Amino acid sequence: MARTTRAESQHEPVYLVLQGGGALGAYQAGVFEALEEHGHAPEWVAGMSIGAINCAIIAGNPPEERLEKLRTFWDRVSSLVTFEWPSPEGIGRRWFNEASAATTALSGAPGFFTPRFPPPFASPPGGDEAISFYDTAPLRETLLELVDFKRLNNDGVRFSVGAVNVVTGNFAYFDSRQIEIRPEHIMASGALPPGFPPVKIGSDYYWDGGLVSNTPLQYVLDNKVPGDAIAFQVDLFSARGAMPETLADVLQREKDIRYSSRTRMNTDMERQLLDMRAAAARLVGKLPPELRDDPDARLLAQCRPEGTISVVHLINRGEMFETQSKDYEFSRLTVQTHWEHGRHDAKHSLEHWAWKNRKRNGGGVVTYDLARGRARVNGKVVSRDS
Repeated sequence: MARTTRAESQHEPVYLVLQGGGALGAYQAGVFEALEEHGHAPEWVAGMSIGAINCAIIAGNPPEERLEKLRTFWDRVSSLVTFEWPSPEGIGRRWFNEASAATTALSGAPGFFTPRFPPPFASPPGGDEAISFYDTAPLRETLLELVDFKRLNNDGVRFSVGAVNVVTGNFAYFDSRQIEIRPEHIMASGALPPGFPPVKIGSDYYWDGGLVSNTPLQYVLDNKVPGDAIAFQVDLFSARGAMPETLADVLQREKDIRYSSRTRMNTDMERQLLDMRAAAARLVGKLPPELRDDPDARLLAQCRPEGTISVVHLINRGEMFETQSKDYEFSRLTVQTHWEHGRHDAKHSLEHWAWKNRKRNGGGVVTYDLARGRARVNGKVVSRDS
């Protein structure tokens, strides 16, 4: 397929922001494939947990090898259950997914993690064996194979991941603009307890950043260069969902709510902040000359327009056959399904009339939620007459 030009984002840096969510992360790989096809190469990738792994593969490879390396990773972790299921929906497919998730729980995911034996209950206190069910050493080897860390740290694509300090509870971002990124930083971002052990960095130990916040969007918005920009925010859990009807539904819905990002809250707060900055700049311009040297006026004078930040919100909204085990259900069939849905949703959004005709000179944050469901811009349902 011929790639389109990047004309519509010529003066807008592209940021790719990826949430955590285990096996659901194949959806993000599909989104990336569509972005590549439409000429939206990211200049900054920021991720949490599985999003951090996808980001590392993207930032740690030349453009022509990124999709190939993503496919290598996702084919590897889904290689235990590769046979097809004849029906795409129904109770049979749900049983298939549960059996696949049980296989992962018992055997691990190739190139990612393996179960501990003996289990932590039979291990002496103090070591990783006593505080986690799985060993993530295979992930380190996979990262060293699929990620060129010299390129990741020096090739110009900014890379950021989040983790939480086990002892202090403080959140930390590891940013290639500030430190040298190593496999441990990526593994720390995905060290979700009690499944995975904490990862030591320096003298501190870190767990999965999703325990505090499952999306790095706010970090990107707070640290971006002033000016127009596009942020593709890819969420793996949907905040919206149906009322549960069974206990299994309750477990899945609880997980969705717990790990769904606070994207809308973050963008609403950012929009208010930019509006206040613009108002402060206008107010300073109206002050009489004798007041413009006032310290408060000089502080307000530092406020400058930030440009228009277009946030394309892509959400893996889930399937009828999924259950609460969906984040560790690594069958090849489901991984391919997630990948294709991510590609479809991103392609649909980028080809949507509301995106193609968006305004870029109004300033502030504008959100686009255009895939699977009613199209929304800044939370409002849009039609061609809007």
